[in-house]
Amino acid sequence: MVIGLLQCDDVAPELRGRHGNYPEMFEALFHRVDPSLRFRVWRCLDGEIPDDVEAVDAWLTTGSKFGVNDELPWIAALEALVRALWGAGKPLVGICFGHQLMARALGGEVAKSTRGWGVGLSFNRVTERADWMTPWQPGLDLLVSHQDQVERLPEGARVLGGSDFCPAYLMQVGEHFLGVQGHPEFTPAYSRELMALRADLVGHHRVREGEASLSAPVDDTLMVRWILAFMRRAIARRGSASRAPS
Repeated sequence: MVIGLLQCDDVAPELRGRHGNYPEMFEALFHRVDPSLRFRVWRCLDGEIPDDVEAVDAWLTTGSKFGVNDELPWIAALEALVRALWGAGKPLVGICFGHQLMARALGGEVAKSTRGWGVGLSFNRVTERADWMTPWQPGLDLLVSHQDQVERLPEGARVLGGSDFCPAYLMQVGEHFLGVQGHPEFTPAYSRELMALRADLVGHHRVREGEASLSAPVDDTLMVRWILAFMRRAIARRGSASRAPS
């Protein structure tokens, strides 16, 4: 399977030497589950937007320091691509900013949370069991760094998991779009350094809470297994539909 990575940000230069950039983070994580996966990267933050929805088997959108409500030309162009992928039935998984972009592009609403920043490890209940959630567990705990979150779902979306802090944490739209607010590609070491870098912005008390959460296990590998199972299921369904007699 070839995954198209829609890169919407760069890791801060101060952290890149120790942790790599986002493409390296995602490839390292996904190859722990399936070393045969191949990735193609588009630097959407530089205006490099794919012009062929069929260029890869499935698509993955990264997080970003930018907000989906920022009036930037590349974000508007990426929204248009999301709508094209939706219309074509191509599998898309959105991570953090990508999750929010998916919601906004399809008619949902994203806003800054009144609860402030979410940092460190987030603890979430899985409220609906989908058939691609293998292996199954009733919680999904991932590292986060966000202030915006999905406040109103797009039509056809359903929440599969969340918390009091972020109710729409895990969202499926139709049969081929999946969004998650957490960052499976983050490591606890990267999360700790990112919080320290953003402490004045996030708030030092919130950073202390986030640092304290890092001793708990992270469901990063589980989330990758779920993502790949979702993508493969969506690819198979699309293939079956295209072979069905008219």
